[in-house]
Amino acid sequence: MSEREQWSSKVGFILAAAGSAIGLGAIWKFPYIAGQNGGGAFFLIFILFTILLGLPLLLAEFVIGRTAQDNAVNSYKKIAPGTKWHWVGILGMITSFVLLSFYGVIGGWILIYLFKAITGQLNGLSSEQYTAVFNETIADPLLSIVFQLIFMLFTIIVVSRGIQKGIESASRIMMPALFVLFIILVIRAVTLAGASEGIQFILKPDFSKVTSQTLLDAMGQSFFTLSVGVSVMVTYSSYLPKNQSLPHAAISIVSMNIFIILLAGLAIFPAVFAFHLEPNAGPVLLFNVLPTVFSQLPFGMLFFIAFLVLFLFAALTSAFSLLEIIVSVISNGKPEQRLKWSWILGLAIFALGVPSALSFGILAEVKIFGKTIFDFADYTVSNVLLPFGALLISIFVPLKMKRSLLYSELKKGNWLKKGLFEAWYITIRYVAPPLIVLVMMDVLGIW
Repeated sequence: MSEREQWSSKVGFILAAAGSAIGLGAIWKFPYIAGQNGGGAFFLIFILFTILLGLPLLLAEFVIGRTAQDNAVNSYKKIAPGTKWHWVGILGMITSFVLLSFYGVIGGWILIYLFKAITGQLNGLSSEQYTAVFNETIADPLLSIVFQLIFMLFTIIVVSRGIQKGIESASRIMMPALFVLFIILVIRAVTLAGASEGIQFILKPDFSKVTSQTLLDAMGQSFFTLSVGVSVMVTYSSYLPKNQSLPHAAISIVSMNIFIILLAGLAIFPAVFAFHLEPNAGPVLLFNVLPTVFSQLPFGMLFFIAFLVLFLFAALTSAFSLLEIIVSVISNGKPEQRLKWSWILGLAIFALGVPSALSFGILAEVKIFGKTIFDFADYTVSNVLLPFGALLISIFVPLKMKRSLLYSELKKGNWLKKGLFEAWYITIRYVAPPLIVLVMMDVLGIW
């Protein structure tokens, strides 16, 4: 039997897991959702939900993976043999497959913009011209597919090299670089004339803008941003040695995630306000509004290139985890099978993503329930599959794992107070399920 791979260190695991969590949800989705929900109040509520809901769910996935020391499907089989609970792992695979198919499309857009910025094609354009460039870019079928493929090829190559030589090695370079680039951008943004209004927007809560929708958006964002509900963290924690502390790792990842989101807010909103632009521009904020901002700064395109690089790093580290969960199941933990299945599955995901890449051009008129192919895939993953997976995991852990086993697993590598364990157990058993159901009912328009 082949020996199962492991992370070389706790730091390597934390950087890889944080990289999985710190993806497009943190850098692309959070700024425009915060912009649409009043800024600081939304950020504060998001932090509370991340700590009270996201962290317990993250720990729940960690416990499953480290207890079973197996892939996302076999982990559920080992803990609950003879039941159908392994379908939670299969659901995670399906979710990751669909998610990565359109995630690769956005990754391709980032690469296109990086190429255009480096070659000077984005210099000196007006706001209207940047909008036109973005619309033309995503509508170009050949450009979209070629760069989507390049993004997926890089993901495949890294995952095919394994846990230590591939994912961990790449994360050790990309995550520190991401932090450094972000800090440089934040320093530039907060020193702009008129930046103080943007700083106040993200740091000074205005609770008069809080509505029930704000609360629900913040709650949903809290576990979408942490990659919970896909069993990705079940997979990653299964490579973690038994002597490592799960609570310490989870707290580190959540802290890094919140810090990156704060940096994203401080890099974007001061610049947006300094140039009197709207912070609630929506999903196009990073592709339309930010080029407009950077083009008006000295050496602005250099800063925009730096932003695109960190954006790319965040997208790639998340893509690694999405492909890894699928490869680990299909290869059944056999290192000698990893190379073959990384390429087969990665290219299959690319093929599935082609219709999403074309849904802004030649397939724009193709609708599924009134949505483009890209929007339908995004909606299905974000509003149905992810929260449903998180709900099932929050039910599975207290139902199928003994309280004594959970306490023993969470104590390893660290002294854990019984009171903190009880708080986590109560949250995962009694608090998380109804809150997740509440979010699902809202996003699906059931109430």
